[in-house]
Amino acid sequence: MSKFQQIQFYSNEAGTYELLPFNFDKVSDDRYVITNLVGEYLTIDTKSLQDIVNHELSPTNSLYSKLRSKQFIREPDEAYPIELLALKLRTRFARLANFTNLHIFVVTLRCDHSCPYCQVSRQSEDKASFDMTTEMADKSLAMVFRSPSPAIKIEFQGGEPLLNFEMIKYVVTSAKKLNIAHQRNLAFVIATTLSLITEEILAFCKEHNIVISTSLDGPEDLHNANRPRPNKDSYQRFIDGLEKTRASLGYNQVSALMTTTDKSLPRVKEIIDEYLRLGFKGIFLRPLSPYGFAIKTKKFMSYNTERWLEFYKEGLDYIIQLNKNGVEFSEYYSALVLKKMMTSSDPGYVDLMNPAGIGIAAIVFNYDGNVYASDESRMLAEMGDTTFLLGNVLTNTYEEIILSDKLLDALDESFTLSAPMCSECAFETYCGAEPVYHHAIHKDFLARKPESEFCKRNMTTFKHLINIMDNDSEKKSLFMDWANKC
Repeated sequence: MSKFQQIQFYSNEAGTYELLPFNFDKVSDDRYVITNLVGEYLTIDTKSLQDIVNHELSPTNSLYSKLRSKQFIREPDEAYPIELLALKLRTRFARLANFTNLHIFVVTLRCDHSCPYCQVSRQSEDKASFDMTTEMADKSLAMVFRSPSPAIKIEFQGGEPLLNFEMIKYVVTSAKKLNIAHQRNLAFVIATTLSLITEEILAFCKEHNIVISTSLDGPEDLHNANRPRPNKDSYQRFIDGLEKTRASLGYNQVSALMTTTDKSLPRVKEIIDEYLRLGFKGIFLRPLSPYGFAIKTKKFMSYNTERWLEFYKEGLDYIIQLNKNGVEFSEYYSALVLKKMMTSSDPGYVDLMNPAGIGIAAIVFNYDGNVYASDESRMLAEMGDTTFLLGNVLTNTYEEIILSDKLLDALDESFTLSAPMCSECAFETYCGAEPVYHHAIHKDFLARKPESEFCKRNMTTFKHLINIMDNDSEKKSLFMDWANKC
């Protein structure tokens, strides 16, 4: 009866494997993260990294099989690792074939709030000249349905879009008529403070299955300070509107976003508790952006990236503890990042897309017919910078707008897989290009990466999440749950 040979008989010798493309970065004193083209990652110590790159890792080492399974190395003449990498890469970029999914309609610049951090150059309620007309809406809708995407989402923004609710009704009904021929998966969202919500509006939203996206910055005093109205009643109007909307449309038809101001920084636990008290299942701990009134009122400069990261980490720790205590609650920005880290899917979040999501994932039709590459591009134009103004629905064709050099140049110059410092960054596959942000700050689509607050914020976040998972399997399991739900 023959015996099996020892394992060494079947193994290749150390050094016979081939390195497949990967990048690495230090995440702690003696730990590195290595990532490949499709976001697969491993954390290893310094000695292991040296052994890998020097072709000194033994096939009997447990790390060897992990590296092979995640396509960091391959043995001589193996074809399947390359094929698997190609398959995963195609999956990640599959969204590009569908092109633009999100179409933002700015139906008015009028607003009933005067938020000092507002990213839009808002107008007072009585300036109806800042409303979208039916002519602009018709021309914009004609372009919306030129997108090859099987799913079309139209989001109504402002100002406060409910101040021009008649235009919302017109766009929704017109889009549904057009869709009889186009047969797209059509969805609608209204981004509103809820301060002007009425039974008539809610009845229309229910009839047409319109989702509501609203804003909540925290407890009453903080919300009122961040989002002032003449009667100092923005919070109470929000609460009343939230109750009406949930009663009419359903509990899960309303989501909320918060913005972090200098007043928010010492109160992250209170903000999270307010979201919990009101029955929300998660929160997006997002910083201010450098546009509109946020710049004019100097709110954007009221705190730096390091201070926001302290706020974010404190909030994330608190949310993790809530989950340990049996309270189901998520931090949505972390969930988006974790989906990119832990699955083969891309959540389609514009700020974390490469090629950049401007134009090809989201596009903006302004009240005046101007078409912008993104919501941030529109905000930048309100400050006098029309770098990302792609054209106008009255004077330009769909092809002229989508193939505009303003869009193509920004996409090309910011493409992270060929950009200096991005292409060799261990976090490239999780990050995004964000040419609008970098142009706003650095007047350059690519920016000076060592000085980029965007890079600093994201790299620190990525490392923080990886270290948490590396040190605590229970937290890693929670994060996997967030990634799968995202």
